[in-house]
Amino acid sequence: MLDHIVSAIAVWIAHVIAWLGYAGIAGLMTLESMMLPVPSEVVMPFAGYLAANGQLDLKWAVLLGAIGCNIGSTVLYFLGAESNGGFVRKWGRYLLLTDKKIAHVEQYFHRWGGVTIFIARVVPFLPPAVSLPAGFARMPMWKFQLYTFVGCFIWCLGLAALGYEFGLAWKSQPWVKASIHWLNIALVAAILFALAWMARRWWRGRQAER
Repeated sequence: MLDHIVSAIAVWIAHVIAWLGYAGIAGLMTLESMMLPVPSEVVMPFAGYLAANGQLDLKWAVLLGAIGCNIGSTVLYFLGAESNGGFVRKWGRYLLLTDKKIAHVEQYFHRWGGVTIFIARVVPFLPPAVSLPAGFARMPMWKFQLYTFVGCFIWCLGLAALGYEFGLAWKSQPWVKASIHWLNIALVAAILFALAWMARRWWRGRQAER
């Protein structure tokens, strides 16, 4: 069931990019950075693949992807800053953010916010939700934008480069086509692992509240 959902999302992403080009890349990466189920691990490699086949320019695909990341991250930043962190305090319990944790996060971001934003954008499985505490901690906007863009650019470049190399290999190495099935299995396994990890954290947080 899950593999069909993942495949459907991947096909939809491919259609959006093929139809809208750079605007599609920017739009999809905006949605991804707003924590919607649009995996950048599909968007940017496919953009790189199209670049390898001459349908897109790699540098513009990476740049528009990073800009999209910034836009989506900024939306979360303002949600975090809304009503002096009221949004986070109202909905934070679904992310295991108690008032005590929120206070700790706020202190932490005043000291290490920039580095945290950067790391969260370049390390797999660290969620874009990091933009929310940056907002309620009132991290300076220029610093938030700078670290977010640099981190997003590196992330988009790495993923697009993988897709680009894959696109070149697809045309010259027959074994690459045969490996698609195993790549799909690996993607589904990674998503299942991430969901299990989040469910475990949610359950432990619920137990700690009792």
